[in-house]
Amino acid sequence: MTVKAEFGEVELPTDPQAALGMYTTDVDILITLGYPFAKSQPIRGNSDYTTFPSYSPQAELAGVTPFANYPDFNYEKILAAQPDFILNGLGYGKKTDERLKEIGATYTVNAFDGRNWREHVKETADALGRTAQYDAWYAKYQAKVAEVKAAIGDKATNAVVAPVSSWDGKVNSSCYTGLECQTFEELGLTIFAPAKEKNGDGIELSGENLGKLKPITYAFMTVGAGDSGQKEFQTTKDTLGKNKLWTALPFVADDHIVPDEMEMTYGSPSAAMAFLDVVQKSFTS
Repeated sequence: MTVKAEFGEVELPTDPQAALGMYTTDVDILITLGYPFAKSQPIRGNSDYTTFPSYSPQAELAGVTPFANYPDFNYEKILAAQPDFILNGLGYGKKTDERLKEIGATYTVNAFDGRNWREHVKETADALGRTAQYDAWYAKYQAKVAEVKAAIGDKATNAVVAPVSSWDGKVNSSCYTGLECQTFEELGLTIFAPAKEKNGDGIELSGENLGKLKPITYAFMTVGAGDSGQKEFQTTKDTLGKNKLWTALPFVADDHIVPDEMEMTYGSPSAAMAFLDVVQKSFTS
């Protein structure tokens, strides 16, 4: 079939039997859309990742060998996987698209262009003739949103939620990745307004201005994989804990810092389901 992709029209197989996702989000999308897998699949090669994200569907990945493919692309491993279809959501480089097409039929889209992740998944499903599979997932997602909403009930009546991160001596609160704040909105939670400013780029604060985060009652902070991710997260909290303005914040004093796996925030069907569990647990446990 002929499909319009990021860099023009491409010919794709109608019934591939060995699909490969260029990034972990692509792997998850392939699962959601019902594609049979190639024998090995990419994972993130840094941030202490040695296998697929913890929230990835384990049954579908059973017997699949992971290999590091980010931030450096491993074209030899991609070739060795013998894919007959490649889904490439890292469509910000034409040269990458060209090299992948030398290996197998490739559908490239820039899934990190600032638009909401779910728009890209829906457009990909429609382009590939897999709308029914996407709709089936979305129906399950909506049902789970209703379930989590009911479980939280009035426990979040006065809550203000926000993603919070620390980088290079500054503390940020932003909705730039989309998944977290989109989930908060769908659950009817109140989001810290400055996090939505500047089209979701939010605010960046130096140490003397951390008091501006006072309205937040639940802060969601990302954590990398493995022991090093936990260690880095603890170091971040310890460093921030030396600032009296930080320790005085309600979400710090009340121990309402909620960790969630870093890869979730980039957005994919399984990540969205998993983040609903994170939010529910934060209010009900």
